Amino acid sequence: MATLYQLHSTMDTLSHATEEMARTWHAGDSVILLGSTIAFIDWFKAHLEESEIQGIAGIYALADDVAQLTPDTSAKLNLDAKLNGLLTDLDWVNLTQDRQFEKVVTIAL
Repeated sequence: MATLYQLHSTMDTLSHATEEMARTWHAGDSVILLGSTIAFIDWFKAHLEESEIQGIAGIYALADDVAQLTPDTSAKLNLDAKLNGLLTDLDWVNLTQDRQFEKVVTIAL
């Protein structure tokens, strides 16, 4: 069974948060980037490459969080190519209750 990680981090704590996630990571796990964390997706992906995290089933973000970014920032981040999906609040709740996930772990540093 997979784990769904909910990651809420600042740029300053992103490396440490990714290290914490790597401690219990298994191939097939997924991540939701919460709050302003979505703005750091390129750095998050760089930290993933440096870590032992492999086999990510999905990377998601909340549509409301993405809407907080400026249009220019959203365009530069090219989120359509980097995310498996944008979630509404209802989608988020449904994903956390999906039977594919044995547990939901929130990392907020």
